[in-house]
Amino acid sequence: MIYPVHQRPDAAAHADAIAAEHGGAAVSGASRTLWGDAVNRLKKNKLAIIAVIWIVFIVLVALTADLWVPQVLGDPNATAANMAAESRLAPSLEHPFGTDSLGRDVLSRVIYGARISLTVGVVATGISTAIGLVMGALAAYYGGIWDTIIMRLADIFLAFPYTLFVVAMIAVIGNGIQNVFIAIGILGWPSIARVFRSAILSVKENDYVDAARSMGASDVRIIVRHIFPNSVASIVVYATMNIGGAILTESALSFLGMGVVPPDPSWGTLIQDGQKYLQTEPWLMILPGLAILSTVLAFTLLGDGLRDALDVKMKDA
Repeated sequence: MIYPVHQRPDAAAHADAIAAEHGGAAVSGASRTLWGDAVNRLKKNKLAIIAVIWIVFIVLVALTADLWVPQVLGDPNATAANMAAESRLAPSLEHPFGTDSLGRDVLSRVIYGARISLTVGVVATGISTAIGLVMGALAAYYGGIWDTIIMRLADIFLAFPYTLFVVAMIAVIGNGIQNVFIAIGILGWPSIARVFRSAILSVKENDYVDAARSMGASDVRIIVRHIFPNSVASIVVYATMNIGGAILTESALSFLGMGVVPPDPSWGTLIQDGQKYLQTEPWLMILPGLAILSTVLAFTLLGDGLRDALDVKMKDA
């Protein structure tokens, strides 16, 4: 008869016997963790793996741009010396994405634009996640008046169209990459707070939380050491998908002229510049658009894969 591991004093010897019986393969069921199982399930999701590869590729290209882009493709902000001859050239080996109206290589501007978009996506999502975690924890753990105030405040934020709300905030605090971080980060917390609140409500009444409370653990310790680790899976998924949304919002702001200040390149600015030539030189708008599409899709697919991987009800195929 097989007993639970914690009831057998000879559990180690029994595990060794089973390992020997199976040709030396160690039985690691007792040491399996949520994150270990999640990684194994994520590896089986081909779309998620492709998304990870694409995101890593984009990040590496953006981080190493200074080492090779100016030498190979040219300065992304420098107007061509012979602008009349270099303006709006079609894609070629020398200029894979063509050149814009000032003779600048579009691919080099797309690569440097990736820096801005990824930075905005990660930083803005980090800000909104930090605020959302605090607000969601206060609302769920303490409940009562705290829950009412925070959730009604979240309802007020969510009642406004998100992009319009961001545009209005940028109009007040001014253009610039730092203000884009602030606007997207501050206005993105309500959704994170709702998700985290729901996750906490589902685990805060568990026995291990009651045990920690009965042993005199402080509220902060209970939230940080016991509730948060068991609620973080949903936040990881939502934050990953939120990065793609932040990239789209930054592109929209730059397209409207309220984001990154020229001549710094941004994917939204490149689309704005290229829309005037859509009928004659469509690559000026389509290729930066494909950069946005592929990157946002990659983060969405990764988030979708993480959701499936972190679902404890999923069974291995």
